[in-house]
Parts: sequence; structure tokens; C-alpha cells
Amino acid sequence: MPASDWLLAPGERGNTATRLDDRRADGAAWSEGNEARPLVHGATYFAELLERIRAMRAGDLLLFTDWRGDPDERLRGPGTEIAAVLGAAAERGVIVKGLLWRSHLDGFRFSEEENRSLSKDVEAAGGECLLDLRVRPGGSHHQKMVVLRHPGRPEHDVAYVGGIDLCHNRNDDADHRGDRQSLPLAPRYGPHPPWHDVQLALTGPVVGDIEAVFRERWEDPAPLSRSPLMRLRERLAREDTSADELPPQEPDPPPCGTHAVQVLRTYPNRLLRGYPFAPDGERSIARGYLKALLRARTLIYLEDQYLWSPRVVDSFAHALRAHPQLRLAAVIPTVPEQDGLLTGPMNLIGRITALEELRRAGGERVAVYGLENHAGTPVYVHAKVCVIDDVWAAVGSDNVNMRSWTHDSELSCTVLDRAADPRRPRDPGGLGDGARPFARELRLELMREHLDAGGIYGPGGGPRREEALSEETRSAEALCDPSTAFDRFRQAAAALDAWHAAGRRGPRPAGRLRRYVAPQVPTVRRLLATPLHHALVDPDGRPLRMRLRGGF
Repeated sequence: MPASDWLLAPGERGNTATRLDDRRADGAAWSEGNEARPLVHGATYFAELLERIRAMRAGDLLLFTDWRGDPDERLRGPGTEIAAVLGAAAERGVIVKGLLWRSHLDGFRFSEEENRSLSKDVEAAGGECLLDLRVRPGGSHHQKMVVLRHPGRPEHDVAYVGGIDLCHNRNDDADHRGDRQSLPLAPRYGPHPPWHDVQLALTGPVVGDIEAVFRERWEDPAPLSRSPLMRLRERLAREDTSADELPPQEPDPPPCGTHAVQVLRTYPNRLLRGYPFAPDGERSIARGYLKALLRARTLIYLEDQYLWSPRVVDSFAHALRAHPQLRLAAVIPTVPEQDGLLTGPMNLIGRITALEELRRAGGERVAVYGLENHAGTPVYVHAKVCVIDDVWAAVGSDNVNMRSWTHDSELSCTVLDRAADPRRPRDPGGLGDGARPFARELRLELMREHLDAGGIYGPGGGPRREEALSEETRSAEALCDPSTAFDRFRQAAAALDAWHAAGRRGPRPAGRLRRYVAPQVPTVRRLLATPLHHALVDPDGRPLRMRLRGGF
């Protein structure tokens, strides 16, 4: 199977100014020989990140970008606060460089003060962390990456990319009882909102690609903010606004696995003066999805924070209309993070219209679910994952909406395993591509958790008996078949919904899935919310000529 059947070929990125596609002598637009490991849950990611950072030595290089960083967020218990861990690394002589979104005002429930505090703490320890507001009006830097390089020890090099910020709420695990260091969400999530998320750990040559993404932003000569008031504030606060020079980039780490990995981004068409590495923006995340969806035949599995924007889901709807055997299963938050009289409809209106379009295209072949923990509290789904036909998989910071595909900065990795998966069905899509271990196992790991299948814990949180374990393992293997997996999700959600409807009498059924039912939004609120949704919640960052053409 040629990788170019699924991945963007040279020239298809739509941005010739980036150095990403010019890094390899063979001209390939992706790297080969990598190992990608999904780290499901913040607790898993944070524990590994802590261990890796603590092992770094003087002269090593630590690079990170984030949407929000809380300096006091613990990676693993007292004494592991992220500011302290990064500061200790800098004091050991590790070169620590960070880019945090400057953020909007805290009065709008963003993270201005937290990001400034983390920046100051890193700088005080000898690192450098800049507050970056080089975005479109109302936009954000939403990329979440950490790159660890070890000159002379490339076998230790690793990059982390995905949806998990270094901040409160994220340090949850498979039990989904929530991070003890919590930020408030909608009241139904309780004082410690349960949180579901995914990050990738990447080793091999792709680490050099992720580092190149950081360097493009770091070396941007434009001022960190174009606002005169913000620049005055920077001067009064004596903030560091000038990026120091980075050491030369080390050669890429050697091959270590079977995964082809392509790095995709979103950058907006920044008004007046564009990014030197993306003068008209970049929408390779959108383009990567559009190309992969052309080959979808059996199952699209999505986990997404939003699933908004009819214009974006149109590509999914087109695939459903074109292929009558194709199914789409999506896991999303049951309740928006904000559910006020106006903020709730602003967040819901795009989803309602998007789901209506998907169901017109696929009918019963479209199934959308929310999650709850075993106590019945909704789980906030923050993961950004897509698996198509157990071949192509994407994990990143981007959601399925116009903002992520055109307006904010985003970073995603698509993974195409070069090895074949021997389990049946061996070619779910029927195109000769064959199932691939990485994509299949990522889907199975997520599905098994949501079904309480194949794990060591039962529905109530207690350990399973050994005889149940073998039965669950056999049952989990049946999930390899996309049709079976789709039906199992539907059956599990129906059983749990019925248990709730009956007043929770009797044993709780296995699983965490609830069928998603979009709430009714009164006409007046819908009319008020729609223009605000398009202007504030889900704006379009494409050049005008591209909007008129309707492309990405």
C-alpha cells in the first residue's frame, strides 16, 4: 500500500513556505521508521513526562508549547508541580524553552494569569518561556507539544503531541474520578470534572519534525503582540519579549519502529502580516482528513470535544452518502463545558446542525455517545482522535470544527503503521490496505475502556474474577470487527440508558456509554446564539478567496 494513498503527498499540504516538507533528502512529506504510543489519560502522560524530564542532563534541550499551563499542576503528587519540574531541569543546565498562548483576559474564563505565572517561574529558574499572541483576533495558540532532545544520546529523544495541556483538570485516569486540582465546568460535572484525553509519545525521526514545528514559531521575527496596549503592558511588567537563539538542531533520531508519521498543522490566514512559515495560513489538518475520508468504507471512529460546524462535517457526510456500508461512531461530551442561558446555546448550536447533517447522510449508521463514570457523573471528553477502517489514525490538539481546521494554531500527527495486523478481519475497508496494528489497537483500547471490556475492573470499580477476565478478553477480540464494535457500543448504551430510566434498580450494566441526545434550544435563544457561535465560538480563519471557493 503506498503511503500516499492515505497521507498528504509533497505539494498537498498547501503551504510551500514551511520547512517540514523539505527536511528529508528523499523529498517525502512524512517520516518513516517511528514508534507512536498512545498515552490514554493525563495521569499516564504526566507520569511518563515527569520521569523523562527528571532524567535529562545539562546540555539537553526541552521545548514545549501550550494553550494553558498551571504552574502548580502536579504531574504526580506533591513536589511535582510543573513549574518546579521545569525549573529544576533548567537549574540542572537543561535548555528549557517554551511558548505559551498569551490568552485573553481572565474575566472571560481564560488563563491569562496562569500562563504569565508559569512563564515567570520558568524564566526565574534560568529557562525562557514567551507569551505568544501572534494569532488572529479572537484566536489562540492551541498546540500542545513537548520535545525532549539529548545530544549524543538520540535513543532517549521523544516528542509528545496531543490534546493534553499542562494544567488543571487533566490529571485523571481510567476511573475518571477527576483531577483533584480542578477548574470549574458546567455544574453537572461536579467539583472535580472527570476528564478523558489522549496524547501521543513519538520516538524516531518524527521527533525532528516536531522540533522543526517549534522552531518555526520560535524564530518568527514578528512581535509577540501587535496590540499597543499589550506591548505597553509587557514593558511595564518587564516581560521577556525577544526569543533567544536556539542551539543548532541535532540530526533526527534513528529509525526505531514501523510507523510512518505525518505532522499536520493549522495556522490561520493572519491579517496584515502572515507567519513567515505560513504566509496564507496552513490547513493541512483539514486536508489530511479530507484525503483519508475518501478511503473510508467500514468505520470512522471519532472522539472529539466539539464535533461542530456543518461545513466541516460535510466531508464526513459525503463519505457516508457515497458508501452505504460505512458507519460513524463518535464519543463527545454530554454537556458543554459552559451551559449558561446564552453560552450553552452558543456551544450547542453548531453541534445540533452538524449532527442533523450527519444523520441525514447516514441515518442509523451514525451513532453518537457521551460518557459517564461508574458514579454516573458525565465525563468531559477532551480527546481528539480519529481512526478510519483500522488503517489511518490521527491524534492531535485539533477538534472537528471550523476553528480547529482554519483559525487557531493546531498540531496533529497521522500514523500509518507499515506492519499488517493478522487479526480478522484483515482488510476491513476492502481496498487491499489491510488493517494496521497501531490504528486498530488505538481504537480497541478506547472502545474497551468505554465498554468496561477486557480490563481488570468491573462496572462498580471492583476487581473482576479471573474467569470473567478470560471471557472479557475473548469478547474484546470480537471488537476487531468494525460492525461488531459498532453494535456493541449501541447495545451497551441502550442497556445503561434503560437502567437509568428504570431508576437505577438492580446491578449497573457494564460500560460508560450513554446515547447522546441533543437538547432542544428555544427559537429565540437559537436566533441569538447562531451569529455569536459563528463570530466567537467557531470562526473561519481562511483567506477570503478560499472561503468563496469553499475549500481548505
